[in-house]
Amino acid sequence: MKKSLIALAVIGFSGAAMAQSSVTLYGVADVGVGKMEGGKTEMISAGTMNNGTSRLGVRGVEDLGGGLKAGFNFETGLSLENGDTSTAGAGYWGRAANLWLGGNWGTFKMGRTLTPSFYGVAAWELTGTANYSVIGNTYKYINPQVAPTGAIGAGARNSSQFSYKTPNLGGFSAEVGYITKQDNGAAKWDANAIYANGPIGIGLSANKTSGSKTNYSLGGKYNFGNFALATSYNVAHIVNAQRRGFSLGGTATFGAASVTLDLTRDTKNQWGSKKYTNGLLEAKYALSKRTFIYGAYLRLDGDNNYGIGVRHNF
Repeated sequence: MKKSLIALAVIGFSGAAMAQSSVTLYGVADVGVGKMEGGKTEMISAGTMNNGTSRLGVRGVEDLGGGLKAGFNFETGLSLENGDTSTAGAGYWGRAANLWLGGNWGTFKMGRTLTPSFYGVAAWELTGTANYSVIGNTYKYINPQVAPTGAIGAGARNSSQFSYKTPNLGGFSAEVGYITKQDNGAAKWDANAIYANGPIGIGLSANKTSGSKTNYSLGGKYNFGNFALATSYNVAHIVNAQRRGFSLGGTATFGAASVTLDLTRDTKNQWGSKKYTNGLLEAKYALSKRTFIYGAYLRLDGDNNYGIGVRHNF
């Protein structure tokens, strides 16, 4: 009898402990047909003219008690053309590999993760930071070995990042990240300040690698209901060459359908031979809460690019 009671107690305790932690498998499947930078029309997956990069991830969180939680996130990218991995970093878990602790005081994270600058832009960018975002592609960090789009003047992700994010205080939040010289070859900091409350979204992003100049972006969005308007000012550097300019765009929603027009205009461009006006036209139709079809046309630095595809979130 005593052994039975002890066994039941152990089982009950184990169940209570397990109930305080959870692990979630999630992902995105995105594939279509399109053309990029004068190439031929072909199947596209994990490319610039996809809405997003197909991915598979696992994340978990454990309640440690007293308001303290611990969590992790591992994420890899893949191409639906052939099943190959398509990561934003050197390893299999190139999209995310991090551990965090959080509570009422905020969240402290360590590892490979999206940058504070990326989240600052995401607060107001009209496409939801799609791969074909005209903002991300115009002022991106130019490196063929990283993902096609990124934050202002930098990649969308940092490796070996220590970061702290404040709790949300009436819509206000801020995050700062730091990478040591030993981990990066040169020390780097990255930060944002965000106000997101109701129809308003405002984000200030800034990042700097030691020995180079500061990249920054300030943007805002207002949602009127069936129509949203966004504008921004952006400054990005490659070494000491600067590209800066502003953006203006809007999204109109008609039930399950939406149309977005977003434009950028250079006020200075030392990366190329002249100043450009770039533009994105995007149409989406939601088949369900998790699946939509899309079409996008991107005019980028004189090149015409397009993509038509399907995205499913799970």
